[in-house]
Amino acid sequence: MSDDKDLKLSLNLPQTSFSMKAKLAQNEPEIIKAWDAIGLYKKILESRKGRPCFVLHDGPPYANGHIHLGTALNKILKDFIVKTKSMQGFQAAYLPGWDCHGLPIEIQVDKQLGDAKKSMSITQIREECRRYALQYIDIQRSEFIRLGVLGEWETPYLTMNPEYEAETIRYLAAFFASGNVYKGKRPVHWCFHCQTALAEAEIEYRDKTSPSIYVRFPVVSDLSAKAPALKGKTVYVLIWTTTPWTLPANLAIAFHPEHEYAAVEVGAEVYLLAKRLVPVVAEELGFKETKLLATFLGGELEGFKARHPFIDRESVFVLGDYVTLEDGTGAVHTAPGHGHDDYLTGMAYGLDIYTPVDGAGNFTPDVAKYAGLNVFKANKPISEDMKKDGSLLKETAISHSYPHCWRCKNPVIFRATEQWFISMDAAGLRDRTQAAVGKVRWIPAWGEERIANMMSGRPDWCISRQRLWGVPIPAFH
Repeated sequence: MSDDKDLKLSLNLPQTSFSMKAKLAQNEPEIIKAWDAIGLYKKILESRKGRPCFVLHDGPPYANGHIHLGTALNKILKDFIVKTKSMQGFQAAYLPGWDCHGLPIEIQVDKQLGDAKKSMSITQIREECRRYALQYIDIQRSEFIRLGVLGEWETPYLTMNPEYEAETIRYLAAFFASGNVYKGKRPVHWCFHCQTALAEAEIEYRDKTSPSIYVRFPVVSDLSAKAPALKGKTVYVLIWTTTPWTLPANLAIAFHPEHEYAAVEVGAEVYLLAKRLVPVVAEELGFKETKLLATFLGGELEGFKARHPFIDRESVFVLGDYVTLEDGTGAVHTAPGHGHDDYLTGMAYGLDIYTPVDGAGNFTPDVAKYAGLNVFKANKPISEDMKKDGSLLKETAISHSYPHCWRCKNPVIFRATEQWFISMDAAGLRDRTQAAVGKVRWIPAWGEERIANMMSGRPDWCISRQRLWGVPIPAFH
């Protein structure tokens, strides 16, 4: 039998000059340096002159720190696409850019400035934000180049360039001219940690544990005119909510006009709720026996009133098609200053868009007993007070999907404030957007349905922020 050396000589192995080790950490920077020296990106574009164009519109990263796994993956995948299209014969230019404005950058600058910010002018703070963004544009550019991404790195687009800001204002003017822009007081997602309004795109949903409570409102209107069996009875309307802190802003209770509601007797008291939900709620609240006294269509209850459980005012019965029988009681606690559907209902019935919560998420002096208390911290004392006076029938905890601020990751609230909006419907913007969605070839195809559904239900776009670093809305009062 031949020894190992003889066996090796008997094999027909290829001979190459390749090293056994790639040594990428040492070799890649040299390769990138060589590409730069020969102007590889420009040579590729020159070789594709006159060919059909392929343009990848780059959604830019924020210039607010070093690149991370997400921004690296994003850039590498886009580079794959651009280079693939170039190899297929397209003239595939790639113009990178950076989002230089907004909360992510201002928050980092706030951290750097600390207490010094209090003695600085608005202009000085903005200059600090500009310097910070420029610093990280340079850092991120070198990091993206190190990943081997080819593009027009010498002349990227920056949202803080005067030309770009001017174009932003021109588009805002076009929206104004078309009648799409308005200023109004309506509930928006509000981050009280960042103390600013947020648009829908700046919201991410995460699980949150919230209190789940059943509360009774004593009915002050005489229902016996519609149901004689209720004559002389003490009647309460039952609501369910996961936001006890919004109860101080309650002005109404919503019923679905076509759902059937029942007045059921439990001991010496009568409760008003959706008829279909009576067995579910009775089990939930431990009602041993219920007696049906009367039924109503929701539409018949419009205009009746109940008394607020702990504030000296009335809560009017209103109608809303959004009321469902999937959970709760079929009677929905309505605070026009703290919810989208609530706001629309409040506007339809001429209710005050009442919001007794300040920008830091604390109750204003309007809510005497809880003034100065953070709304989330107020959940417990509000529930405990209602338990003492008998208004709270049950409290448990529930884990549910809840909106959070995309930047600070804290839960947000719905809060009505004066903001600037672009209307989705005033000048047919929603219809035109949906029509445009159908003219695009989507890769993958399921993206079309996702975007179409998003556009169909998207609320008006809140474009104002309560911050210093951004393109201002030029308006005269």
